Amino acid sequence: MRRALIPMLALWSSLCAGMGLADGGSGSRIGESGEFLEVEYQANGQRVKGSFPLYRAEGVRYFSAGVGIEERSAEYPPFSLKLVFTAGGKPFLAGVSVIIQSAKGGPPINIPRDHVNGPWLFVDLPSGTYHLTAVHADRTESLKGVRVEAGKMKTVHLRWQEERRIAASSGEAVSQ
Repeated sequence: MRRALIPMLALWSSLCAGMGLADGGSGSRIGESGEFLEVEYQANGQRVKGSFPLYRAEGVRYFSAGVGIEERSAEYPPFSLKLVFTAGGKPFLAGVSVIIQSAKGGPPINIPRDHVNGPWLFVDLPSGTYHLTAVHADRTESLKGVRVEAGKMKTVHLRWQEERRIAASSGEAVSQ
């Protein structure tokens, strides 16, 4: 009985996932090359496929997303850490550089700002406790003692106080 039940559950799960996509749901998977995350979602009644670069630093995979309602409603792999960047009255920030340091020591994971093209940063960290430092427009936010478990997503919000002037991507200051 149990041997027959497992394949039936697997088939049911696959069918439900397919129906979710057909009904406007979303899905994602890591591409065969391991260099991209492929995402599929509904937009304006059309099926849309996209991809995000999958980066690596110190053996840890990460990617950035969250631009637009479609990306924010997509389902992503359960990377252990999801960082959400916001500032003042602005709902989201991109272009944030991040340093993740294990509380046990070892080399830091440096994520450059040009790899953070959206307000969400997903990082596939091993289980452990980490210290986070994020920099946007020369302003730093830090958190210590962030505990993550592999396979379970922990969401952490990093908020900067409202800024009078934020540097544009071109480097010039823009008044708010």
